[in-house]
Amino acid sequence: MRAQRNRELAMSERKYEKLVYQFQPEYNEAAAEGVGTDYVYSPQAYFRGACQIPGSTFNVGFQIFTKPFFLDRMPHKHKVEEYLIFLGGTFPNVFEFDARISFCIGEEMEEYIITQPTIIRIPPGVQHCPLNFIEVNKPIFFQAALLQGMFGGVYGDKEFYYNGPIQCVLDSAKKCNACGKCLSESWEKK
Repeated sequence: MRAQRNRELAMSERKYEKLVYQFQPEYNEAAAEGVGTDYVYSPQAYFRGACQIPGSTFNVGFQIFTKPFFLDRMPHKHKVEEYLIFLGGTFPNVFEFDARISFCIGEEMEEYIITQPTIIRIPPGVQHCPLNFIEVNKPIFFQAALLQGMFGGVYGDKEFYYNGPIQCVLDSAKKCNACGKCLSESWEKK
């Protein structure tokens, strides 16, 4: 009976299919001037939030850093919580960690040196960064999880958004320009 129902659903649009997103590989398109893109293993996986699952208020990246890299030079803040996760990237032992990473929090630029698996919670409105992978002797799994439907932040007095090198979900003829129109989409059928 269940197999019959699944076949019927497969022939028509399924009620919950907008809630399921299969990761697509992403490759670096740009890095800091004069720096290659081999500092991070490619392809990478990202969940870009609302443009991939309509109505989502979460986005996250999954990256494996293999070389030192100054990832985020600009202090900024977000309107929502962000979590930064640093684990060893030699699976299955995520505690095999051999790196030195510098991260600053607050207007005071309080520096933290990460040398073991760590998670950092950044409350809404708290300035953070730079983030510098100073030394990477073994691969490092890095995940930035932001509780909003598109990645973005406030840099100084300007708000910027970035949705990655992906195709626009509302116009398949162009790349995403972070216009934000997809943020108002709902997963429910209309």
